[in-house]
Amino acid sequence: MNIQWCAWLLGAAALAGCSTVPLPGDSVPIAANPWAAQSADPKAPTDAAGATGGNWQHYKLPGKTPSQFSYTRKDGRDAMAVMAVSSASMLRHKVRVEPQDLGSVRFSWKVPELIAQADMALRDADDSPVRIILSFDGDRSKFSARNSMLSELARTLTGEELPYATLMYVWCNKREPGSVIHSPRTDRIRKLVVETGPSKLNQWLDYERNIKADFERAFGEAPGALVYVAIMTDSDNTHSVTRAWYGPVRLGPQVVSGK
Repeated sequence: MNIQWCAWLLGAAALAGCSTVPLPGDSVPIAANPWAAQSADPKAPTDAAGATGGNWQHYKLPGKTPSQFSYTRKDGRDAMAVMAVSSASMLRHKVRVEPQDLGSVRFSWKVPELIAQADMALRDADDSPVRIILSFDGDRSKFSARNSMLSELARTLTGEELPYATLMYVWCNKREPGSVIHSPRTDRIRKLVVETGPSKLNQWLDYERNIKADFERAFGEAPGALVYVAIMTDSDNTHSVTRAWYGPVRLGPQVVSGK
C-alpha cells in the first residue's frame, strides 16, 4: 500500500500505510453474517434485530480499486474471503477497550500463495495477502510536527484524528516471526511478523496474541485504548492478484505467550 497519510486525506492515489481514517462517504456497512457476528466486540451495540454485523464497515480508499470481501464457508469454517486485484481496502470495526482491559486478539487465516514481489519495508512494494490491524489512542502531544499536522488534517476532513499508533499482524515473505517492520512512510505504523515464508500455505493457521505485550514490543511503550480492529488484503503496489480467507477476529482475556 503506498497511500501516504497526507495523500490519503487529500484524496490522492497513494496509500502510505493502513490508516484507519477514511474520507466521508467511503465506508459501507457490511450485511450481518456469521463471520461479522462472531468477530464483533461483545460490548458493541447491536441493531434493532440484535445483529452486530453492521458494525463492520468496508472502507474504500480514494483513487484505489477496492478489494473484494465476501462471507463464505471455507473448510467447515465461517470465513471472510478476500480477493485483491491491484487493489486495496479494508473491513474495519470500531471498538473502545481501555488500556487496563486489553487482553488478547484471536484470529486465523488461510493463504494459498504469497506475493512474490512484496516487501513491507519498501515504499513501493508494501503489499500483503493478510493483515490484522489494531489502532490505538494515545498522547498526541508526543507526535512529531509532521504527524501533528496529519492528525489535524484528519480531524478537519473526516472528524477523526489520526490514530496514535497502528499495530499490524502480518505474514512476511522472508523476515522471521517476531520481527518488527516499521512503515517506510510513518513511524506510527509498525508491523509484527507472525508468519514467514511458504511452508504453511494452504492451511488454516490460528493465533492468539497478547495485545499489550505485542504493542510494547513494536513501539517500546505501553498502549493506549484500542479503538479499531480491521482486516486488509492489498496488492495495489505490486499490481498483482492475491486472495486469502480470514476466520472471525475476536477480542478476549489476556494470554501469557504470543501464539
